Amino acid sequence: MNDDARYQGDAAALAWAALGGEAGLTGRVRHGGARGLLPARLPVMDLARATVTVCALAGAELAAARTGGALPAVEVDDGAVATAFLSERHLRIDGRAPAVFAPLSGFWHTADGWLRTHANYPHHRDRLLAALGLPESAGPEALAAELAGRSAAETEAAVYAAGGLAVAVRDATEWGDGPQGAAVARRPLLTLEPLGAATPPLRAPAPASDPLLPAAGLRVLDLTRVIAGPVATRTLALLGADVLRIDAPGLPESRDAHADTGFGKRSAVLDLDSRAGRATFEELLSYADVVVTGYRPGALDRFGLAPEALAERRPGIVVARLSAWGDYGPWGGRRGFDSLVQAATGIAVTEAAADGTPGVLPAQALDHGTGYLLAAAVLRALTERSRTGGARLATLALAQTAALLTDVLPRCAPGPADAYDPAVRLAETTGPLGRLRHALPPVAFAGSPANWARPPGEWGADTPAWV
Repeated sequence: MNDDARYQGDAAALAWAALGGEAGLTGRVRHGGARGLLPARLPVMDLARATVTVCALAGAELAAARTGGALPAVEVDDGAVATAFLSERHLRIDGRAPAVFAPLSGFWHTADGWLRTHANYPHHRDRLLAALGLPESAGPEALAAELAGRSAAETEAAVYAAGGLAVAVRDATEWGDGPQGAAVARRPLLTLEPLGAATPPLRAPAPASDPLLPAAGLRVLDLTRVIAGPVATRTLALLGADVLRIDAPGLPESRDAHADTGFGKRSAVLDLDSRAGRATFEELLSYADVVVTGYRPGALDRFGLAPEALAERRPGIVVARLSAWGDYGPWGGRRGFDSLVQAATGIAVTEAAADGTPGVLPAQALDHGTGYLLAAAVLRALTERSRTGGARLATLALAQTAALLTDVLPRCAPGPADAYDPAVRLAETTGPLGRLRHALPPVAFAGSPANWARPPGEWGADTPAWV
């Protein structure tokens, strides 16, 4: 490891300040590793390094708070970070590479520009085709032909009205001048604030390991999907939390995505529309320390899962909310994914090819970066709760992370890349899903584990109960 000045930027300090952390602590983090990874026109590696740095620092801080000891030494390696940010691409399941995007997900020519669609899930595919008047059997050729005669903005509106996912590709000026881009620009990177009535500090659970992991004995209800939220809860599981993911029985999930982000966690199916399912959830909530949600704003409120309602029933709870576009502005209720946020916020234009074809970041960095920020927010909230009591609410959005990348972090021409073999940051684990080759966690400090305690199990196969 080294402390080269190239690592001493303001990105981690800015994120740490947004989390309410003690000033100056990011300067104590040691950095090193190969140079020039995740190359792009935008400072993707700076974003990735900063988000992992504050997550590792927040974990070390909570460990110190729970043991009464000194802050453990924190080290961040660029190779580990870059490999983890590409975890879904490095994953192999019995030697098979997972599918990342479905045939109808991607960039498409329209009559006046470009459109980005997301149709990885069957219900989103069906809604996209229905909005365009295409049959369920339509493939990429039929979709391309239909979109070639349509306006990008009008198609975006029509697909969203039908419950599908499509975004007109905008440059940074178009996004910033629009109402949602302007709303995002007025917001901080994230918020972490008190929630509900004050409560006394909660006594931490008895240590479950030696040395004590910072989240040992803590219980986390994980109501997230795809990448960003599951990356956050996967990190909390690494640090000792009992993480129970809850999904609705009728909502499909990608087996490949679960194989990547299910490490360390358990997974159960629970029907919150049923009386029995609601009763089981209330029992789980009565012992939970953290609830993490990743659905579009307001989607879970009818189940009593709005932050204020959770804090009323479980005083002292930490609630962390993640969305694509934020819970404000005209897009506040929209669904979204990393790829769509890249398309809308000008990233796809900035990273475009020489012929003007929209481009992408070298990793789904908005997802992964927001995931580590989300985990950091939970860990910081737990530290503050141990000191002063009270519930906490953390709110994050992919669009706000995108603003950090595009508008805040300084850009510079990529330097020469060091030779780097990601195999040194990969491991093989055998479990219920088969033989998995996977990325190791990038979050590291003195006493932290090098790998998860358990591989992913079958999605939805666990009993909805705490260990």
